[in-house]
Amino acid sequence: MSMDPRFAMVAGEASGDLLAGLLLDGLRTRWPELRAAGIGGPQMARRGFEAWWPHEKLAVSGYVEVLRHYRELVGIRNQLRERLLHEKPQLFVGVDAPDFNLDLEASLKAQGIKTVHFVCPSIWAWRAERAEKIRRSVDHVLCVFPFEPELLKQHGIPATYVGHPLANVIPMEPDKAAARRALGLAPDGELLAILPGSRASEVGRLARRFFDAAALLRRARPALELVVPALPARRAAIEAAARAAGITQGLKIVDGQSHAVLAACDLALVASGTATLEAALFKRPMVISYAVNWLTYRIMKPKQLQPWLGLPNILCGEFAVPELMQHEAKPEALAAALLEWLAAPARMAAVQEKFKALHAVLQRDTATLATDAIAKVLEA
Repeated sequence: MSMDPRFAMVAGEASGDLLAGLLLDGLRTRWPELRAAGIGGPQMARRGFEAWWPHEKLAVSGYVEVLRHYRELVGIRNQLRERLLHEKPQLFVGVDAPDFNLDLEASLKAQGIKTVHFVCPSIWAWRAERAEKIRRSVDHVLCVFPFEPELLKQHGIPATYVGHPLANVIPMEPDKAAARRALGLAPDGELLAILPGSRASEVGRLARRFFDAAALLRRARPALELVVPALPARRAAIEAAARAAGITQGLKIVDGQSHAVLAACDLALVASGTATLEAALFKRPMVISYAVNWLTYRIMKPKQLQPWLGLPNILCGEFAVPELMQHEAKPEALAAALLEWLAAPARMAAVQEKFKALHAVLQRDTATLATDAIAKVLEA
């Protein structure tokens, strides 16, 4: 490969941007002159990535929601494909966002461009039929969970377990006191972290019911403090949801800093997604919740292959923490589930031990393993 390799990358939404940024650290260690461009966010930009489109353009989930943005998404993908086929980078890395990336990867691979997908699409949880599409679209998959390579091998898909990058970033023993000082929070007292998601649709569906749940919880725990990490673009919507729930005191909304928030809290109410894994790596008991458009739910529900939806539960193979999804995600039920945690310190300590064991399984030298796998793809 040339001394100044050119890679293309696409990451959708905040979680993909975070993972791609961590991957870029490893890639630049191996190839210091690397140039990377495509679709990404601020974490990638800090590593010198050139974003032709911002990652927020892909931050859409659910069948109905995607249909509303379908024309724009297809237009972006077509423009990006044509540009990449013209510029011919040595490698394309799709970071998560499988609905966008797999079709793009298939087109690029058919024209001789090497393709790697980082984060295996969750065919073990739902949409198992997607395996054939993965096989046609990618040269290699970088897996963040240990059981995935063997599953992909059964479908003829080359894959490598690289561990989860977040397991190397998040400390095994988070410093709660230091995190509270950094955020300007009281050193003691019960603290609930509220994470209603990064997408506008998630905040719109979840923030109000999360704050309503917190208001109910405060009836039993009046001294409970709340902290919320918010993307700048979502702050106004989160503030409005808090006001509508009658919460004006004992609330701190911070720009970003989700890791500091999770380190500081005692308990978390989290939208299903990567944030639940982050909460588990911070060893925080949590309640997981989510809600989508009713039609999206009707389409997705029959495709579900496991009883769990939250990543911590999937990885533990049990309901280690409560999940309240869709019609079950009512403020009264969320508040009750949170109160059960606060009333049972021994249960909280037990789940923290489970999360320590999970952290150890996911902690690998991700940067080296990923770049070694990518180097082999480039040499093939």
